[in-house]
Amino acid sequence: MNRKLTIALACLAVSLTNCKKDKSVPEPEVQAAWSSSAQWGTWTNGGYTLYNNIWGSGAGSQTIWANSYSNWGIWANHPNTGGIKSYPNSTRNVNRVLGSLNSLTSSIGVSSPAGGAWTSAFDIWDNNHQHEIMLWMNYTSNSDGSGNIKPISYNWNAAGNPVPVFTNLSVGGATWNVFRGSNGSNNVYSFLRTTKTNNTTVDIRAIANWIRNQGWFGNITIGDVQFGYEITSSYGNNGAGLQWTTNSYSVSFN
Repeated sequence: MNRKLTIALACLAVSLTNCKKDKSVPEPEVQAAWSSSAQWGTWTNGGYTLYNNIWGSGAGSQTIWANSYSNWGIWANHPNTGGIKSYPNSTRNVNRVLGSLNSLTSSIGVSSPAGGAWTSAFDIWDNNHQHEIMLWMNYTSNSDGSGNIKPISYNWNAAGNPVPVFTNLSVGGATWNVFRGSNGSNNVYSFLRTTKTNNTTVDIRAIANWIRNQGWFGNITIGDVQFGYEITSSYGNNGAGLQWTTNSYSVSFN
């Protein structure tokens, strides 16, 4: 009889919880078209590029896997310390002047873990990397900017939390609290959804035009539209790490 079948039948004969695993039978593995544990691992598919992108100091282990630009995931075990460790993401380059766009939208459907300190977020850049629009879709802190992760801001209150420049702003298909600041290299505009979500469509053009109407930037060229997971910590239970899965993702423009 086949050895694996013999083991399976033996397991059925007793409680599964009491049947000891045969170490000679290999563990099941995640099947994917591509995976990488390299710090800067990249893969191009369908006009998008996936990045493992472990860029922060004090990082732990992280593996990215993908079947396509729209179906990919992360396992990460970063320690419970401050500071962003990574931003694994899928990127599409738009390379269009904002005023020439008739539409620019993106849709996501993801699964995210409990615990840790992280955001699932869009990161949208101009071609010169002078302006960065961050759209926080789901996150482990609070929409007013307080909690275990905080947006970049020029202004902070006495409690050590960033102060939004707009609250309950409705634009681009959602309601946001908006923070404005600089990371020392570029301007950062952080939009924190007041209702967190794993499944939605965002009108990026409407948000970029709203920022332009504030006079914060001009008729910029939209460069990379990225969606991914900005992870500060993800130790999980007893160091098992945490997992994120992108079930669907697309960027559309004309």
